[in-house]
Amino acid sequence: MSILAPSKHAAAGGSCTQVAEAFMERVIAQNPGEVEFHQAVGEVVRTVMPVVQANRAYREARILERMVVPDRMITFRVTWVDDRNEVQVNRGYRVQMSAAIGPYKGGLRFHPSVCPSILKFLAFEQVLKNSLTTLPMGGAKGGSDFDPHGRSEGEIMRFCQAFMSELVWHIGPDIDVPAGDIGVGGREIGCLFGQYRKLTRRFNGVLTGKGMAWGGSNLRPEATGYGAVYFAQEMLATRGQDMKGKVATVSGSGNVAQYTVEKLLALGAKPVTLSDSGGTIVDRDGINAEKLAWVMQLKNVRRGRMSEYAEHFKGATFMASRKPWSVPCDLAFPSATQNEIIEQDAQELVKSGCICVAEGANMPSSPEAVEVFQNARILYGPGKAANAGGVSVSGLEMTQNAGCMRRSREEVDQQLKHIMRTIHGNCVQYGRVDGDYVDYLRGANIAGFTKVANAMLEQGIQ
Repeated sequence: MSILAPSKHAAAGGSCTQVAEAFMERVIAQNPGEVEFHQAVGEVVRTVMPVVQANRAYREARILERMVVPDRMITFRVTWVDDRNEVQVNRGYRVQMSAAIGPYKGGLRFHPSVCPSILKFLAFEQVLKNSLTTLPMGGAKGGSDFDPHGRSEGEIMRFCQAFMSELVWHIGPDIDVPAGDIGVGGREIGCLFGQYRKLTRRFNGVLTGKGMAWGGSNLRPEATGYGAVYFAQEMLATRGQDMKGKVATVSGSGNVAQYTVEKLLALGAKPVTLSDSGGTIVDRDGINAEKLAWVMQLKNVRRGRMSEYAEHFKGATFMASRKPWSVPCDLAFPSATQNEIIEQDAQELVKSGCICVAEGANMPSSPEAVEVFQNARILYGPGKAANAGGVSVSGLEMTQNAGCMRRSREEVDQQLKHIMRTIHGNCVQYGRVDGDYVDYLRGANIAGFTKVANAMLEQGIQ
């Protein structure tokens, strides 16, 4: 059955829940086995379906049906030679989901888990996230199943050059502007941009996350982590609270986690955890500025493991193969990967007294975990809203490149705060339910969806 076929429940005037379930049956049938994509779409569909059912123009133009099908999905082979002079073959992808409100925008991920399902979920989320930022950006995502961990500088350069040699035909500053993501930092962006420049003989804003000397923006590495904390700060303010003295658990140990900890410290909170694939360190004395600087050296320069933290700092412990969510806290910042908080983890957080969860990663909480948070009426900031700071500053980098200008660190930080405050306000506007409780997930989905939907209506059937 075509995903564009009318729902039997819609035709019969079924309830919004019935229509949403029938819609999801078709999405699952059309995208078999893509469980991450199903999860992302299902979460949005169930919250925006009442809006769609109440708007005849949305229904007649099949807005929702069109939004869940990518404009295009590009798959290509990446062939490169390793340090042993052996030929290696990886898969490369770019999912261009929607350009209704601006050029495609979204990160590149280099990780063995990369597959169509994960990239389609990330691209779909990116459409709504970018819509929330107030900036004119569409949504996309891409990457490869290449694993940069343990590879030499030369191997990473050669892989990036081979990857860009294929991607170059599908991107441009007014078409599609990729950025970094897991496995793609400043080093990789540099190699990708160098190859783009060589192949096209153009120097433009085709990538964000660039070095400061050649078009990058202040605060881009910090933006996602800072933004997640700013969003949590806005959520706490609705209940007359702030960050001071609150204990925070943070997962991950990459850029997002590192700068989440940095901003938490600046606002007077006490971060006590970080993690990687090997497990979690718990420092009940708090991860202070000195310890954070050590972590940055460990992860960004030495490429070491978090287990070394407990060996270096007395009083800290390492929980092998465990996540941070059993550690009592006031605030939780999942900043690692999708579905890292499952139902049992969410129950542990609520039981330990956690009052606020702000997602630094994309879809880090399972649907069951989200239900636990919402039933407990704690503050829950979904990734598409809470971690939009990163792509917001990427958007600011695009405007700086277009205008051949640069903003100061203070200017970018002020704009980031303003954007996160605006996103929070839109979530509150569309998400207030049951008196004073704000369903931030509902609010983010509806606010992001309606902006894209209205743009699609105004541009005609495409």
